[in-house]
Amino acid sequence: MHGAPVRTDDHHHATAPPPEDAAPTPRRRSPAAWRRGVSDRVRDASGSLAWQSFMVAGFCLLTDVFTLSYEGADVYPAAYFWTFLVAIVLVDMALASAARLSGVVAFAQTALAVAGTLAAPHGVPPPDLNDTGMLIAAYRAGAWLSGRSAVLALCSLAAGSIVVRMVGGTDLSDWRSLIFGAVKDALLAWLVGRYTTARGAHIAELEQRAERERERAQQALADAIAEERSAIARDLHDVISHHVSAIGVHAGAVRLGLSAQEKSPVPAALAAVETSSRAALLDLRRLLDFLHNSPAEDARQPGLDDLDELVHAVSAAGLRAHVTVEGVPCKLPDSLDIAVYRVVQEVLTNALRHSGGTVDLALRYEAAAITVTAVNPMSGVRHRADDTPHRGLEGISSRARMFNGVASYGPVPGKADWKTTVTFPLDGS
Repeated sequence: MHGAPVRTDDHHHATAPPPEDAAPTPRRRSPAAWRRGVSDRVRDASGSLAWQSFMVAGFCLLTDVFTLSYEGADVYPAAYFWTFLVAIVLVDMALASAARLSGVVAFAQTALAVAGTLAAPHGVPPPDLNDTGMLIAAYRAGAWLSGRSAVLALCSLAAGSIVVRMVGGTDLSDWRSLIFGAVKDALLAWLVGRYTTARGAHIAELEQRAERERERAQQALADAIAEERSAIARDLHDVISHHVSAIGVHAGAVRLGLSAQEKSPVPAALAAVETSSRAALLDLRRLLDFLHNSPAEDARQPGLDDLDELVHAVSAAGLRAHVTVEGVPCKLPDSLDIAVYRVVQEVLTNALRHSGGTVDLALRYEAAAITVTAVNPMSGVRHRADDTPHRGLEGISSRARMFNGVASYGPVPGKADWKTTVTFPLDGS
């Protein structure tokens, strides 16, 4: 169990590698889970947008109130000052209102700016009453409105900017200053809003397109896997099933022909061949149903309850198996029960092929684990080259890793025995 792992043939010096952390199997989310995820993201985004809208409106309000207090206290009479202060509070907090009201907010901001300019005493430069609010209103109109509503809101803000400058003293002949003022106060913010919305829509479309591509790729992979499974099932049915059936039929025919020879061991051996071929056909039929994704309702994979039949089958084939059970047997989960059975089946098969005809098999039940231990003499003949695939031992190690278990195998030091030990945890860790 210790030292650097070396993999070789089923019955050559080897030690199974320590279990590796299996990579998580990618899972496709169900449509309901995907919709829930989208809904959660939409709610989070909506809450964030609402909070940011209130923050923007609040900062606009503070800026415009500070400007009015600093520049307008000495310009407007007290009644006008407090009236404009209340109006600023109303129109700036309206910047946090619903997107569909962006046009109304833009008109309100324009009206306040024009009113503040007209209310200033003659010859006194009017203060910048709500410049910040007008900029944000222009941005909102460009970002949230479309078509005629967006154009009307822009025209209103631009016209308001021109009127404010004209009333404030800019001569009509200085049209460049009026145009540049409208561009600065309204058009630029409106265009930034349009660009931001268009960019967000483009990014959303790219994300949706990428999501559709991922779904198509996952579906194509699932279809390819299903097609490959069907091809494997057809090959197993057309080739392996046919040959195994033929083995059973011919063994039965020969056994019946030799039944008259009562003392001959041949009929018993042929009966064992028939039994094994029927069991192989049954397992093959279960595998075909699994590959076709259509298991029979009464189909059941063999488990430790079928251990006696397995030992009887290998005993009939000439292997003397001594089985001991240590501890108190407990009910295992179905998948683990099947895995332990398949490990026992593999070690008994290896013992039948490579040992001197005997095997000591022990099942040890503990509070947190179940351990399978098999010890059998090694044959003196090397059955395969060292570089041949080791399917049986690799299968044992793979089944152990599936349940975070540990598998080790190799010669017993100082003896001509081969030992295989597999431990499965029972706590699901």
